[in-house]
This record gives sequence, structure tokens and C-alpha cells, in this order.
Amino acid sequence: MPLSPDNEQPVGAAVPDGVPYPDIVDVSHATAEAAAFFRSYFTAKTNKDVKATHAHFHPDKTVYFDATVGWGWTTNADLRTAWEQYMPTWPPEAKSYPTKILGDMTSAIVFMTDTPELFGGEIRAIAVTDLDDGKIVRWVDYWDGRGFGNSGLVHSMRVADDTYPHELGASTVTDRSGTIAEVAQDLTSALAAGDANRVAALFAHDAQLEDMALRAQIRGRAAIARYVRRASRDLPYARASIRHIVGTDDGGGYEWSAEGRAVPRGAAALELGPDGKIVKFTAVWDGSLLDDITITAVTTHAVDR
Repeated sequence: MPLSPDNEQPVGAAVPDGVPYPDIVDVSHATAEAAAFFRSYFTAKTNKDVKATHAHFHPDKTVYFDATVGWGWTTNADLRTAWEQYMPTWPPEAKSYPTKILGDMTSAIVFMTDTPELFGGEIRAIAVTDLDDGKIVRWVDYWDGRGFGNSGLVHSMRVADDTYPHELGASTVTDRSGTIAEVAQDLTSALAAGDANRVAALFAHDAQLEDMALRAQIRGRAAIARYVRRASRDLPYARASIRHIVGTDDGGGYEWSAEGRAVPRGAAALELGPDGKIVKFTAVWDGSLLDDITITAVTTHAVDR
């Protein structure tokens, strides 16, 4: 396990006195090493410790993006400057913490929450992370702007379209292979074809499909098949291509791209069972890119008929 810059304790070591945030993280689809690493990272971040937080990032090949607003830092030094800019302004009650981790010390999906005190509204994100030699080399946050609680602030935070970093650093990392990649590719292909039966066949009998932007949760393979038949033509991720795949054969996920459409990007998390079937699928995308009438219409597909 790599040491911190001062060689005082390993990055990712257990925190003796617990964590300074709600300790509710689900690590059932993560390795012990990944669980400890992200526990250490979010402990440092919630403690507003610039040095300890930044120690989790690779010194030579760091990229960090917020896909919702288009913020990006493409060097280790630039990211360090960002921590130094924002962390001193966070009040004591501000917290950043994980709720679920899928993956290992090569790549992982991290479900995380930033409380409103950090950036002016609540962020519930799915972060796509890649690591090398025990350090983060790429981190991309995906979250729904409607869940922020202040749509005007979200729009003001968003970078101009002509400066948006569309590639999001995907060329700096390598896709995972194995079952997680096969399931991601098969699911994306079946969704693109609008083939509800093919989609449903990839899910376990008691699986769940969750859409964070639509606040919708569908339970059971049969119900998922019916939902896909009703909704696939309107779901942003159902007409998308894969940008990048992360995780292990137990779980992970992928980033998707639908450039030219109203919602051009997002991410999906996949929790897999021992047989490779999807136990839970969670999609996240920026619902604030759609007007109220459109997103309400898409949401009605969750009503079973």
C-alpha cells in the first residue's frame, strides 16, 4: 500500500476513530483495499485536509472532471490548486462521503454525496474512477442538476458549450475487460436496439433498475422488460455508446455518450451476481438539461400499465 507524502501512514489505511461522515457505505461489491482507500480519501476530504486529500492522486498523470458542469483539471498541480481554493471555504458541517463502492484498486464506481455546504446545493453523484499504483489517475463525477436544489446556480456554474471538455480524459485510461465489459456492451447494444427481451435477459429475476434523474425505481425482471418497451425511445442512455468501462466481475459500470442529443452524456453502475446477471442497474444523467414538460413526460413511463 503506498505511503502518504510524509511517509507517516499508508494512503487508504483504516481510520482508528471512525470517519467524520455518515458511515453508511455499501462495499459488498468492492475489494477490501478499495474500500479502505476511498474511506481514507473521503475522510481527508471531509476533514478539509488539502495535503491528505491530494495524496490520493497520482503525481504524474492526474485528470479530474465534473461532467455535469464541465469543470476540469488536467494536471496534478491544477487539482491541488482547486483543493486549496475551495476547501478553506467549507464550513465545519460540510461533508463529502461515499454510499456505495463497486470495484477494486484498478478502477471503481463510487456513489458519493456532497452536502449543500460545499458548493451551494446537494450533489449525489456517481464517480467513475481509475487508479494506477495505488493512486487515482482519472476521476469523473456525473450528477443530476435537478437534484442540486438550485437550478439557477447549476446553470451559472456550467461552462460554455464551446469550452466543454467533451473527451473527459477517457483517452488517458484503458477499459476493463471480462464480465463487466461484456455485460455493459450487451446491455448497451440491447437498449440501442430497443429489444426489451434482450435487455431483461441480462437481469436477475429480482433485479432493480434505478434512474437517479427520473427518481424512478423498477423492481423485477418482468417489470424491467415492460419499462424498457415503454421508455427506451426516450431514455438518454438507451441511444448511447460506451465511453469507458470500469470495475470488476462483481460490479462496476460505464460512462455513456450521446453527443448531439439533449442529454449528451451520463454514467451507469452495474452490480452483478455470481452468474454475471445484473442485480442492480443505476443510471445517472443531468435532468436539468430537459425542460419540465419533457422530463415529466419521460418520468410517466415508470407508471406500469
